[in-house]
Amino acid sequence: MLLHRVLTALILLPLVIAGVLYLPTDGFALVLALVVLLGAKEWLRLAGLTSLLEQLLFLFAVALGLLFLYVVLEYPGVGLGLFTLVTVGWLVVTGLVIQYNPQTSPVPGKIARVFIGLFVLLPTWAALVYLHSYDEQGPALVLYAMSLSWVADTGAYFSGRQWGRVKLSPNISPKKTREGVYGALVAVGLWSGLLIWLRPETGPVILIVLFCLAICLISVVGDLFESLLKRQAGVKDSGNILPGHGGILDRIDSLTAVAPAFMFGLLLFGGGK
Repeated sequence: MLLHRVLTALILLPLVIAGVLYLPTDGFALVLALVVLLGAKEWLRLAGLTSLLEQLLFLFAVALGLLFLYVVLEYPGVGLGLFTLVTVGWLVVTGLVIQYNPQTSPVPGKIARVFIGLFVLLPTWAALVYLHSYDEQGPALVLYAMSLSWVADTGAYFSGRQWGRVKLSPNISPKKTREGVYGALVAVGLWSGLLIWLRPETGPVILIVLFCLAICLISVVGDLFESLLKRQAGVKDSGNILPGHGGILDRIDSLTAVAPAFMFGLLLFGGGK
């Protein structure tokens, strides 16, 4: 399993880096839209959409949402408004995840899970595309936002394996530990130095470090939230398209929270469109 995971990463990573750095924003948006639609296809199972009509309607709604966002994000102020609302939404999700109890917490119905899917998928695409076109550093910032998710995952994985003792959220993901989160915070804290070098105008050093640490914590929420949805749907992985990683949603679970929150922070502290 670990070998498959490493081999898949070695194949995907150069493709992702090349796509982000060398594709024009419209090309990047199109490729990313295809990835999001693959994620939407996996969401069909999480949402319990079993009939062909339900599945086609959901995929059509996602495609229409992508087109709508592509148009409206061109207008000044729309980006900040959208990413503010989505970040607030993830803060609400944080509270729900913290308070989750399998005996007392309600299980969202099919319609609710459809809207959750739109909330998870569409802003991720919007944030990464918006960031890609942000300025001349846009593609590098997209890679940095993605890398925050990767670094947090890696730090959590190795520190959790080595020192993990105290369960983080046993009702949602029994394997995740608080020590893993501490490792993720340390790794991201060190990695924040790259953003300080790349984007010093974002603010004072301490502000950039705290911003990256906050992004790290919200990445954990994104991971836990998808784990919760999979547990409620009775599935282990969202799919099997990526050997060793599962599905598209399994690979981008933390990024769905990181991307809009990162874009919100950059707009709030760094100024811009």
